[in-house]
Amino acid sequence: MRILFMGTPDFAVPSLDLLNKHHEIAGVFTKIDKPNMRGKKIKFTPVKEYALEHEIPVYQPKSVKTQETLDLVREINPDLIVVVAYGKILPKELIDIPKYGVINVHSSLLPKYRGAAPIHAAIINGDTESGVSIMYIAEELDAGDVILQGKTPINEEDTLETLHDRLMNIGAETLLEAVDLIGKERAPRISQDHEKATFVKPFKKEDCEINWNQENFKIYNFVRGMNPFPSAHTYNQGKIYKIYKVEKISREYEGEPGEIVELLKGRGPVVKTGNGSVIIAEAKPENKKKLTGPDLVNGNYFSIGTKFENSKIK
Repeated sequence: MRILFMGTPDFAVPSLDLLNKHHEIAGVFTKIDKPNMRGKKIKFTPVKEYALEHEIPVYQPKSVKTQETLDLVREINPDLIVVVAYGKILPKELIDIPKYGVINVHSSLLPKYRGAAPIHAAIINGDTESGVSIMYIAEELDAGDVILQGKTPINEEDTLETLHDRLMNIGAETLLEAVDLIGKERAPRISQDHEKATFVKPFKKEDCEINWNQENFKIYNFVRGMNPFPSAHTYNQGKIYKIYKVEKISREYEGEPGEIVELLKGRGPVVKTGNGSVIIAEAKPENKKKLTGPDLVNGNYFSIGTKFENSKIK
């Protein structure tokens, strides 16, 4: 099948790679190049890097809604458009061009967690299962008919990174199966139950602050759901600390939520929470490298009785 692929980050690369091995990739649409963190060197998207390496034509339109882009898609003349984390909403005029339409890989079990951060949400909410949905794109966000779903359990030790990487590969395998069904004209179209739909918005900086009033298991899920990006954070004496890993402990301490109540050598600082407490096992102090819990204790970064504070604990 002749496919136009649209994608941008690492999550999309296994899907592109698998399709490229079994179908004809007529071209790749990806977001425009950006300078790196220091602003000196242009950084290609992971999808562009793959396409260039495999001599696949690359297109980087600023907008997918212009007549120029629509004409380009018609010229490419794909049988199917596949979208994997492209980062742009496609207009109906574009969706109507390919013979078999446009399909998308979404990293949740729809209709749950439509929107921008479904993997984060699954871990933060303490879900025990996640997955990917291969669906036809509709005008409403993530509301199209589902073709197939691939599932995986969420382990208690999973972080955003580990679940992301697992779903990345499950998505590629499930996508290939869906494309084969489409080519044989045997692909199902399963309508979503829109009344059960939930939505996840992109995270803003203030959304990443730890609320120490919460129970320890909720803080535990929040931290791992934010690891490594955008990372949970908190403040101590005016300095920001990015928190990458905590451990739950059930012992009850005297003190207020957010207060450092013990410094455990070999483990880390203990922070009182709304119910129970947590040990900070890995964190990055402001302008410092990432440190383990024992490093934080040995480096005298905290003292018993000091308190983490942020806008959610006022």
